[in-house]
Amino acid sequence: MTKSFSAEKIRQDFPNLSITVHGKPLVYLDNAATTLKPQCVIDRIQQHYQKETSNVHRGVHYLSERATAEFEKVREKVRCFLNAAHSSEIIFTKGTTDSINLIAHSYGRTFLQKGDEFIISEMEHHSNIVPWQMLRDEKGIILKIIPIDDTGAYSVEDFQKLLTPRTKFVSLVYISNSLGTINPVAQIITLAHKQNIPVLIDGAQTVNHIPVDVQKLDCDFFVFSGHKLFGPTGVGVLYGKTHQLKVMPPYQGGGDMISSVTFEKTTYNVLPYKFEAGTPHIAGVIGLGAAIDYVMAIGFENIMSYEQSLLEYGTRALSKIPQLRLIGTAKHKAAILSFVHPDIHAHDLGTLVDEQGIAIRTGHHCTQPVMKHFGVPATARASLAFYNTQQDIDHLIDAIIYANTIFNQNYE
Repeated sequence: MTKSFSAEKIRQDFPNLSITVHGKPLVYLDNAATTLKPQCVIDRIQQHYQKETSNVHRGVHYLSERATAEFEKVREKVRCFLNAAHSSEIIFTKGTTDSINLIAHSYGRTFLQKGDEFIISEMEHHSNIVPWQMLRDEKGIILKIIPIDDTGAYSVEDFQKLLTPRTKFVSLVYISNSLGTINPVAQIITLAHKQNIPVLIDGAQTVNHIPVDVQKLDCDFFVFSGHKLFGPTGVGVLYGKTHQLKVMPPYQGGGDMISSVTFEKTTYNVLPYKFEAGTPHIAGVIGLGAAIDYVMAIGFENIMSYEQSLLEYGTRALSKIPQLRLIGTAKHKAAILSFVHPDIHAHDLGTLVDEQGIAIRTGHHCTQPVMKHFGVPATARASLAFYNTQQDIDHLIDAIIYANTIFNQNYE
């Protein structure tokens, strides 16, 4: 971590961190749900609406050409961010869920047949389960699940056991949103490709924690959401290898994804526009570009080093509370801390913590199979970002101790 990195200085870039909640300064520990937005992102979106408002790709007037140039500039920025080979491999979507559904409907419906096997893991977000179940029910494919152990991890060997000549697709999360586990996706991609099996990686919880190089990973598809990367909601990215995207039919029909239309026949546009029907979230894409600039200016070396120190500090602090049980203790983790209390339901704990001005997430986190594995209905989750501090964690610990006091009084 370089000497220039200062979490306290970075905090000044985020206006949300200056508000009070229930009369107390906000402590925001719900970054896995969505990250806060720096002022530069807010300003860039405002600038677009004030000075650049126009539709893209369709106009010859000044505003349209300017908006188009700014929009396409972000596509190239995302290409560099992921180290994709071509900007045409970057497709803008509504988010991770939309991107996965695009692959399920376009690639899945076209190339998966009855009896084909499809591998996901036990820790997947519902967004990487439900679309494939829908395809299973429609096409008769077979879902196979990589089991996790009691640390919240799975092994490459467990994956290998599921591979058969009938395996036709693999879709896995890189970093678990409810456990923080960093999965061995590079090894899995290598093994899958030895049998010519395409792999999709859900990077929703990845791009704000660690750098991603899709060419080095060699994944066929990679997806993420802007709002997890300090950018706007409603915008996301699907990266796909050119040869995969070329053979996939469009997911939706309408404007901008066409080359020509007659009542007899429609011909489709080239990549990436073939998959971008209708007016896109122009301001959202431009805001995403500003968010990428912001993150890259901080640097992933700084982000990873600092967040790892927060994770270690938070793990030690929570482990000192006898009643708490940490859920997700894998060796390789991102800055996510999930836990349960034997006497306080996660929702009650979340409410009491909120009274102290602290935002955490409670529930199943759209990973109900994970909750079932650990035998709990829900967890409380504190998810960290580079603007969090050890003091934030201390406030959380104090709030949990306060909740203990309240419930102990109620039991007497």
